[in-house]
Amino acid sequence: MSFVRLFTGLALLLLAPSVIATTFTFTAIPDEDESQLRTRFDKVAIYLEEKLGVEVKYVPVKSYSAAVTAFRNNQVQLAWFGGLSGVQARRLVPGSLAIAQGYEDQFFKSYFIAHASTEIIPSDSFPNLNGYTFTYGSKNSTSGRLMPQFFIERNLGKNSKDIFKRIGYSGDHSRTIAQVQAGVYQVGAVNYKVWETALANGKVDLNKVNVIWESPAYPDYQWTIRGDVDTQFGAGFSDKVTAALIGMKDPELLASFPRQSFVPAENLDYEPIEDVAKAIGIID
Repeated sequence: MSFVRLFTGLALLLLAPSVIATTFTFTAIPDEDESQLRTRFDKVAIYLEEKLGVEVKYVPVKSYSAAVTAFRNNQVQLAWFGGLSGVQARRLVPGSLAIAQGYEDQFFKSYFIAHASTEIIPSDSFPNLNGYTFTYGSKNSTSGRLMPQFFIERNLGKNSKDIFKRIGYSGDHSRTIAQVQAGVYQVGAVNYKVWETALANGKVDLNKVNVIWESPAYPDYQWTIRGDVDTQFGAGFSDKVTAALIGMKDPELLASFPRQSFVPAENLDYEPIEDVAKAIGIID
C-alpha cells in the first residue's frame, strides 16, 4: 500500500508542472499619467485573459528603463514599448520579437510645442530654437527625446546642449505639456497622440501653449514578446498573443491607447530607430 502511495505521489509531482497555472505578465512604458495607464492596461489584462485562457497581470513600472529591466529579467513576458525602449529590450533578450503595433505607429510623429511668450510662429519649416529653454520627455522616449534630438541637431547643425539655455527631461508627455504650458520651459517635444488626447480632454490652454512644428513620420510603439514564452506557456502561445493583440476590436479599448487598430510588426520595422539611437550616441 505504501508503495502505491509513493508511486502515486511521484506521478503527481511529475505531472504538476504541466497543470499548475502560470501567470502571464506584461508592462508598458509610463509615457503619460499613471492613473490613465492603470485604467487602460487593467482592461487589456482582462481582454488577454479571455483570449489566452491563462491568468494575465499588468505590472506597472515607474520609468522607461524599469520597463526594459522587467522584460530583461523575465518579470514580464510582454511589453508595450516605444520604438527606442523596444530596441533596447530586444538587444538585451535575444530571440524576443516585435509582434504588433498600432496602425498609427507605422508613421508616428512628434510635435514641438512652445509657450505663447516665445512668440514662435507655427511653420512647416524647422524653428530657430537657439537660446530657449527646452524639455524632452523621458530620456529613453522615442517621440519625446530620441527623434526630437535627431531633428533638432540635423536641422540646426549642432549638439542640442549648444543650442538651448537649459535642457530638462519631464519624465513623460503629459508632464511635458504641463511644464511648457506653465512656462517652466519655453519649448518642448511631445508625442502627438498624447497632445491630441490632452487637447480633446480640455487639458491644453491654446492661449498659453501651441504646436509650432510637426516632425516627419517614423516607426514607434509596439508590443514586444520574449522569445521563450512558448517554453513557459506551451507551443504556439506567442502566436496566440499576437492574434489576440491584432484581433483587438473593442472601440473603447482601442480609443484608450488611442489607436484605430493593431497591425503586425517585426523587428526589422525598428531598424531606423536603432540607427538613429546609434547616430546620436544613445546606444552603442
